[in-house]
Amino acid sequence: MSTPPTRYAKSDDASIAYQVVGDGPLDVVLILGFATHLELQWELPPLARFLERISSFSRLVIFDKRGTGLSDPVAEVPTLEQRIDDVRAVMDAAGSERAALLGISEGGATGVLFAATHPARVRSLVLYGAMGRTTEAPDYPWASPADALRESAAEFMAPYW
Repeated sequence: MSTPPTRYAKSDDASIAYQVVGDGPLDVVLILGFATHLELQWELPPLARFLERISSFSRLVIFDKRGTGLSDPVAEVPTLEQRIDDVRAVMDAAGSERAALLGISEGGATGVLFAATHPARVRSLVLYGAMGRTTEAPDYPWASPADALRESAAEFMAPYW
C-alpha cells in the first residue's frame, strides 16, 4: 500500500496531521501512544500491516499527536483536554460524526476522556495496553521499573536504528 495523503486539521492554534485509509462502513479513530510519524510508520512492516488490516473493514483515521511527527511542535506537554480537542478537530476535518476509538498505550487516557466528554461522538471504545502509569511508583506498584521500560524500548527499536 502506498502512503496515504497527509492532511491537516486545525485545533486551536495547532495543525494536527492526519490520514484517512479505507472506505468501510465503520469509522475507527486510532489514538496511538508516545511519538508517531504518519508517513514513516508506513515503512515499519508490522505497523503498516496492522493499519492495513484495520482499514480493510473500516474507514481508519490516524493522526500524529500535537508535538509529534508531522503535527505542530509544542513548547510544553499538551494537556489531556488539548489532546481530546485534537481528536475532535481531526474527526471534524475527516468528516467523522461518530467513531469507534482505539486507544493504545498512552492513547488510552485520551480515548477515555474523549468518550466521557463527547459520548455522542463515540460508537465504542477499545483500549489496548492502556495504564494509569507507565512506570512503578509507591502508590502504583503494578507497572514496570523505569529501567526495565527503557531496556524494553531499546530492544524493540533496535532493528530500526
